[in-house]
Amino acid sequence: MPPPNSMYCAEQINVPPELPDILKQFTKAAIRTQPPDVLSWSAAYFSALAKGETLPIKRRLEPGATGLTIGLLDVLYQQLHENTMISTALIGQKWKELGLPQEQLQEIMSVGNFVEEFEFMKFFAVACSHLGGKNVTQAMRIVCQILTKDPDGSAYRIPFETFTTLFKYLASLNREISQAQIDSVLEHLQEDVAKQGGMVMPRNFLSPECPSLN
Repeated sequence: MPPPNSMYCAEQINVPPELPDILKQFTKAAIRTQPPDVLSWSAAYFSALAKGETLPIKRRLEPGATGLTIGLLDVLYQQLHENTMISTALIGQKWKELGLPQEQLQEIMSVGNFVEEFEFMKFFAVACSHLGGKNVTQAMRIVCQILTKDPDGSAYRIPFETFTTLFKYLASLNREISQAQIDSVLEHLQEDVAKQGGMVMPRNFLSPECPSLN
């Protein structure tokens, strides 16, 4: 094979000064997120970086996790929660970028009867239910874990108004949960909420004294 026409030495190669840090941050993000499809995720990562959008990065490592996880649902929430309404195409795009199984998306879309355009927070709630084994109590625990502004491992408080909206919606999808039961849960939580500055936490609705959310 003939030698190349041009020879380069280290002094001739211009390495942008910001490149090492960009690659370092990218590598750390890939290790933390563990995307199933590295190429699709990498394309989404650099596209978001170039546009100044929220990067598709997990906030914490989830060793051995597969499919949709709390961490990946958190990524979707961080990317899309500013959109009151989202389209099937947009959620499909973000889902594919994270390398998530299409069958999981189809199940969530079917349960929520989501077509064309729909409320993102309703999609989020059904996804939490999917992760919680379609158990409303576990779904609301996951809701609190993702939506809280508390640090990891703390109380996971969220506004009671947000809790009420998502709980009522998930309960409406379960024909076994009556309006009387919903009212009983919310009434019971009022005392805790009043003491907690309008906030509610899993400890409140997981208490034996609280009526069942399911």
